[in-house]
Amino acid sequence: MFPSIEPGDTGFTGLIWLFATYGYVLFRASDLISEGSELLLLIPSWAGLVGGVVLPLLGAVPDGAIMLFSGIGDISTAQESLSVGVGALAGSTIMLLTIPWALSILAGRVSLQDDPNDPSGNSKIANYRGKAKGIQGKKLNETGVSVTKEIRHGSFIMILTTAPYFLIQIPASIIKSRGSDNLGSDEKVWAFLSLLVSVTGFVMYLQIHIKASRQDEQKYRRMEVMKELLQAGKVSLGGAFHNIIEAYDDGHNQSSPREGYESISRGSDDKYIPSKKVEEYLKSVLTPTFQRLDKDQSDGLDRSEVKVFLSDFHEAISDDELDTLYTKYDKDGSNNISYDEFVHLCYAIVIGAGSKTTPPSNNAEDRFGSAAAATVTDEDGEEEEEEIPEDIADLKPEEQQAAIKKKAFTMLGVGTFMVLLFSDPMVDVMQEIAVRADISPFYVSFILAPLASNASEVLASQYYASKKTKKTITVSLSTLQGAAAMNNTFCLSIFFGLICFRNGLAWQYTAETIAIVLVQFAIYYFTRKSVMTSADAIKIMCIFPLSIVLVASLEAVGFD
Repeated sequence: MFPSIEPGDTGFTGLIWLFATYGYVLFRASDLISEGSELLLLIPSWAGLVGGVVLPLLGAVPDGAIMLFSGIGDISTAQESLSVGVGALAGSTIMLLTIPWALSILAGRVSLQDDPNDPSGNSKIANYRGKAKGIQGKKLNETGVSVTKEIRHGSFIMILTTAPYFLIQIPASIIKSRGSDNLGSDEKVWAFLSLLVSVTGFVMYLQIHIKASRQDEQKYRRMEVMKELLQAGKVSLGGAFHNIIEAYDDGHNQSSPREGYESISRGSDDKYIPSKKVEEYLKSVLTPTFQRLDKDQSDGLDRSEVKVFLSDFHEAISDDELDTLYTKYDKDGSNNISYDEFVHLCYAIVIGAGSKTTPPSNNAEDRFGSAAAATVTDEDGEEEEEEIPEDIADLKPEEQQAAIKKKAFTMLGVGTFMVLLFSDPMVDVMQEIAVRADISPFYVSFILAPLASNASEVLASQYYASKKTKKTITVSLSTLQGAAAMNNTFCLSIFFGLICFRNGLAWQYTAETIAIVLVQFAIYYFTRKSVMTSADAIKIMCIFPLSIVLVASLEAVGFD
């Protein structure tokens, strides 16, 4: 099977090269799966399928593949190689809930203040107002993030999904204490029951996601994806909002003919008023752009600033059409369009000009006026280089949506194929590293496997947390909780399936089980608070090395 290089036939440098190569391929594969899944969030009509099934399931594919291939080799070595899978499971779960979790708190921290609703003064709340978020010069216990109800609920679900660990571990310990000569056979009934519980938990977890997605609880993540694509010039304004308006506009604008910008001036104002949900999307996505273009901080945009906006977001418009639009939405004739007027203007453009697009101008002065041509400013005021717009942004909105679907499924297919192709040789490499280092394969995979299989989730959580809002810290930490819950259900069911259907395999991982469960209960404890401070982040980060010490200590005193 390709790739066919045997790790045992290579030298030390060759082995490291193999690990780096396979690790990078798996990282890119998981990144493709993550990006493809997020692109599908732009299609609200698929919200239940994408948010409920595709995102959580494909996100668990890299870990699941490593675990599967660790237990399907030659039966004489399968029990030993299964330690690689257990290490990947433990390392993935514990690493995601410690290091990225702590870094998300530190990246998203804002100043804390006394809760005005608590007269005792003992409770704190996070202050998300102000550009700098007020963290300069603050102590570790004076900065932190809010623990929202979504984060608390996610931790509760995560704890419920640990039930299979108890169901297999307690009987396995009793069977071993009785001196059984055939642990694998004696554990099969309990492994089968644990498999049923894991699969049931997996299905119920997907149902929870489907319900949440249908209720548009993925909207914050979808908004961030829309911002990223718009700022990078990968879609136009109409392309980004086409399906949002079709899904959430309550039908009152669905029959509006798309006749071009000139139709806007002839229509009544009521025709171009978005529904409440569409307006929420518009405001969330367009606020950073409005603030960036309002260079004089007048809380309004003049004609030139609106022209920059329309050019930037690939909406073709002549000077005459711009004058018509500007006059219509400049209600008080102040030559300044306010924020609300700007939002309604954008909505009118999307529903009234869906048939018109333009290729981006090659003249930087025409498109951006000045240095804005080369940079995009994020919500925190940091400037970053803008990518060259891709052809997809120059298509009609309907065609952009079709192109997005095609690109998303291509990325998902390629990423999944790469994971399935390279997971098996990656298991062999980690096992060979353990042999040459004369240590348990568990410790090798515990540390190394998450670097490849979970890198995309770590990067995504840091990206969202750095936005420093209550919504984005919720998305960041919920992503990590979801990954842990999938490990507890989907990935763990693979282990139980191997034990059930392969003779000679047994659950002999007491120390690892204790560490995995204790870490999840520790995170559950931290999420019972109203805020998690920067000091809490340091404590959580320390849990990762301590968990390794715990496993080694438990094994040293006789636990398997």
